[in-house]
Amino acid sequence: MKPKEDTRLLAIVGPTGIGKTEMALDIAGQLDAEIVSVDSMQVYKGMDIGTAKPTAEERSKAVFHLLDIVDVADDFSVADFKNAADDAIADIDARGKTPLLVGGSGLYYRAVVDDLDFSNASDPYREETEEELEEMSEDELHLILASVDPAAAAEIPAANRRRVLRAIDVARKGDRLISERQHAWSDFTSPYDLRVAGLEMERHVLYRLIDMRIDRMVQQGLEKEVMTLVENGLKAGTTAGEALGYRQMLDYLDGDVPIQKAVEEAKKRTRNFAKRQFTWFGKDPRVEWFKIPAEHGDTPDVVRAKIGSTSLKVLEYLKQTT
Repeated sequence: MKPKEDTRLLAIVGPTGIGKTEMALDIAGQLDAEIVSVDSMQVYKGMDIGTAKPTAEERSKAVFHLLDIVDVADDFSVADFKNAADDAIADIDARGKTPLLVGGSGLYYRAVVDDLDFSNASDPYREETEEELEEMSEDELHLILASVDPAAAAEIPAANRRRVLRAIDVARKGDRLISERQHAWSDFTSPYDLRVAGLEMERHVLYRLIDMRIDRMVQQGLEKEVMTLVENGLKAGTTAGEALGYRQMLDYLDGDVPIQKAVEEAKKRTRNFAKRQFTWFGKDPRVEWFKIPAEHGDTPDVVRAKIGSTSLKVLEYLKQTT
């Protein structure tokens, strides 16, 4: 079910570990909002510790959507997520509540708020296209894309192999070219009444918090959680099996790396992911940025207090009408 055009849609975005969920819990009640999780991995059942999924106590404070809706053995594409999010948003709006999107999965966020079109296109591309072109270099693939869809080639860098392959696939199928279907991708044009708050923090402070967070996940039983998930079908190579923290723990459980190396690799990859998230959301001119004034030596309690003070500013911003 598609949400109505001009549906009031609020969002809190930003990098992993910065406090988006905590802030959303602070303000959701005051916005008469229900939270729509925009996290590509929190959709999976049982992936709780490693995704920092809201706890039972946190879920008692607000209504959450798109948590625990698919098994770890199944792939769940961005197109699948968009369909589920559309249904949730339409339902929330129909009941007179406000949808509040919260998360850091940039592509999933854009798919929903800009109503990107995934019809008649594989995600990310058909197996036969991959098999045919997998031996080609990035530059060779980009030349092919330029020949079949020049506008898409101008928008998609050669280094983004996945998007290049998908655009080639769409063009070869004779459907509308991806550049013709996805004006919203480059124009940042939403059919909804959208207001977005972005959270930022000094990078070195955030990276320290990320490292502490992963240590805490290990202490909370991430290894045991992954072992249980393996029994339920989690494995490397699947969408869920490639999640940050989970892939590294699978490598450890397979005997490929010692535990400390797996943990350090998870920290490194999560820090790099946070950096990419800053870049991704930084390109969206609709995001109003709010800096959490945390400092390097702050204790977790002090950081939480500073998130709380920033929440008041975000609340006032999201309350405004466009």
